[in-house]
Amino acid sequence: MKKIILTGGGTAGHIMPNIALIPYFSQHFEIYYLGDEDGMEFELIKNFKNVKFVGVKSVKFVRKFTLKNLLIPFKLMKYISNAKKVLKEIKPDVLFAKGGYISLPVVFAARRLRIPILAHESDYSFGLANTIILKKCNIMFTSFRETCINDKCVFAGNPIRDIIFDGKKDIARKTCNFSRRLPVILIFGGSSGSRRINDFFWKNLNNLNEFNIIHIVGKGNLTNIQKNNYFQTEFINNIYDFFDLADIVICRAGSNSIFELLALKKLMILIPLAKQSRGEQVDNAKVFQNNGYAKVILEQDLNIQSLKRIIKHSLENREKIQNIMSNYKPMNTNRIILDYVLKYSKKS
Repeated sequence: MKKIILTGGGTAGHIMPNIALIPYFSQHFEIYYLGDEDGMEFELIKNFKNVKFVGVKSVKFVRKFTLKNLLIPFKLMKYISNAKKVLKEIKPDVLFAKGGYISLPVVFAARRLRIPILAHESDYSFGLANTIILKKCNIMFTSFRETCINDKCVFAGNPIRDIIFDGKKDIARKTCNFSRRLPVILIFGGSSGSRRINDFFWKNLNNLNEFNIIHIVGKGNLTNIQKNNYFQTEFINNIYDFFDLADIVICRAGSNSIFELLALKKLMILIPLAKQSRGEQVDNAKVFQNNGYAKVILEQDLNIQSLKRIIKHSLENREKIQNIMSNYKPMNTNRIILDYVLKYSKKS
């Protein structure tokens, strides 16, 4: 059987699309995942029995000037050399890179060994790692049509896990054990949580008593708040059951989350991450708002009065919003990517 290497990590945004593709790749390839053993990718991939995880290292670029950046070329050369040794041992037929800094040494090593490289950019604008990878890869898939900037790019949509369509709300309802049947709001701030979003909702819980609230706070962020209409947890493995239960979702604007919610036709209120990022979530959110798929509140404009107005308006206009979402025709992204991967694996 042919071999494929998947790489990508650091955040769930660089891992979940790979997870969505594993069932498709596993029918044709022996799968190896190259990532950081101390990273989120190891925690999310380790339970896949048909995927062999191999630890590699990379160096993170700092966007502002710092003396540490002077060491980056030397560290990167070391990690590329290490990745090259791993690739020579595995002898893959093709590489699929999902971005994040962990992908860089693997991509550089694969290029030197003339291994076909296919990659994917989830966001509306290219991240720094994928900007570099674009110069090295054979194909760069994009989630947004507008992100295609040269003939290497292929608009394919965003890989979505098939399992999200199998959500069972009764499982989530039993887990939350709410005392009353009220409209359900699901809140999460990304794979590691969001201090800004968490603090806002903790402060305003008493203003949301007409809703049942599911709050995914991120690792290490649990509080001792006890309310009959409030359920909090660090992380949820079966998020699809909670998607099924939720009437409306309030979250960041990471591409993977919002495309999954769009596929499920879930009402969305997006609070995009702006600070400490390149602004990609703001771009994602604007596109979704302009298409009528979501409402957007910027962090600096977040207040309980405007939020409740938007929640009320969204719930009252649920059918209209979901009809607009129905105009979005999901691409068979997972199959499109698989077909390209199979084609390029034959060229190796």
